[in-house]
Amino acid sequence: MVNKEEYPLLTVEEAVKKGEGKASLRGWVYRKRGSNKLRFIVLRDSTGIIQLVVINSSVEDRVWDTAEKLGIEASIIARGALRKEEKAPTGVELNVEDITLVGSSENWPITKSHIKSREFLDDHRHLWLRSRKMSSIMKVRSTVFRAIREFFNRDNYEEMPPPIFSPNACEGGATLFEVKYFDKKVYLTQSWQLYGEAAIFALEKLYCISPCFRAERSKTSRHLAEFWMAEVETAWMRFEGLLKQAEELVLFIVKEVLRKNTKELEILGRDISKLRKVDAPFKKITYSEALKILKEKDGVEVHWGKDLRTVEEDLLTRHFDKPVIVTNYPKEIMAFYKPRDPENPDTALCFDMLAPEGYGEIIGGSERDTDIEELKKGLEREGENPANYEWYLDTRRYGSVPHSGFGLGVERVVAWLCGLDTIRDAIPFPRTMRRWRP
Repeated sequence: MVNKEEYPLLTVEEAVKKGEGKASLRGWVYRKRGSNKLRFIVLRDSTGIIQLVVINSSVEDRVWDTAEKLGIEASIIARGALRKEEKAPTGVELNVEDITLVGSSENWPITKSHIKSREFLDDHRHLWLRSRKMSSIMKVRSTVFRAIREFFNRDNYEEMPPPIFSPNACEGGATLFEVKYFDKKVYLTQSWQLYGEAAIFALEKLYCISPCFRAERSKTSRHLAEFWMAEVETAWMRFEGLLKQAEELVLFIVKEVLRKNTKELEILGRDISKLRKVDAPFKKITYSEALKILKEKDGVEVHWGKDLRTVEEDLLTRHFDKPVIVTNYPKEIMAFYKPRDPENPDTALCFDMLAPEGYGEIIGGSERDTDIEELKKGLEREGENPANYEWYLDTRRYGSVPHSGFGLGVERVVAWLCGLDTIRDAIPFPRTMRRWRP
């Protein structure tokens, strides 16, 4: 019988680094193969994988019987001696002396034949999260969240979560999710922005990371009905300062992901060299210049005054090897809170940051309009009743100041950094027009 106290409990990552000596490992069966003499078990935990070797002639019958009966994703605790082995997946293996079955797993439903079935994997997302692909993406996602918070916290920004129930639209009424609120009707928030603007008069510099909801009837690879957005509002900040802040935030996120998640990016097959090219400054072009590039380089003509569609953003970004900032979109197609550019009144003091490699918009922002009459006109143009926004207009009536802000789509950034085919893999449990479970 093995004396368990002699086998220190290690994570897989710690065991691989240690390379030799007694160890106790716990995790889940990732793969298995063998004969009636040898059993090879690849064990995984949240830190990595390692090969376990069970030799029939060297272990008790109960240990061999347990090893033989293990199913994929069974949870176990294995004890034995570590040794270096070049042929092992990670260069180290554990010669097993004892195995304890913690949780059995029979008939694991996900097989190789299912890997290419998008709907099957989404139906089984609660199990597919265990895959090395999904766990690697989730680790990158976690780094992105930490990086955003670190970036703003180091500059003394206050974090202020938003209300999820909202009486108003922020990004147009067509994409609102209506919710029964006792005996009234409200909506799931599209954005924290309007509340962030109200709070800058107290806190001056604030941000949030929060879920947002958009009822967009879209089936593209870059839209979700529920997603996370990092938003920032800053009192006294003008447009040029906003552009600089957005660039610095993205650079910091990329730097942190490269520092912390190289292993995960390699598992995902990401071309890391492309991310290493992301440095300052980002190219800045106007909307009009973007139309010229599309016409001259891609033969695509977009009428001035039309918003850029996904296909046009994809084409545009392929001409850059790092994010490009597009400014001064036509005022008439912009949200009501985006002000006219005094130097070019047909355009707004706004921008979109587009990621390279066809990943499109990852940030949208603007200086905020402080003119009450212009705000009312913008609301009416969008089919909104200004009377429903009196609380918001009050922020302009009482001590208004110049201010600016932007929103960063977390899943879009994760999809770009990980090189994903679809944004649905950038969130643990995707919600789309057709997907609301598990």
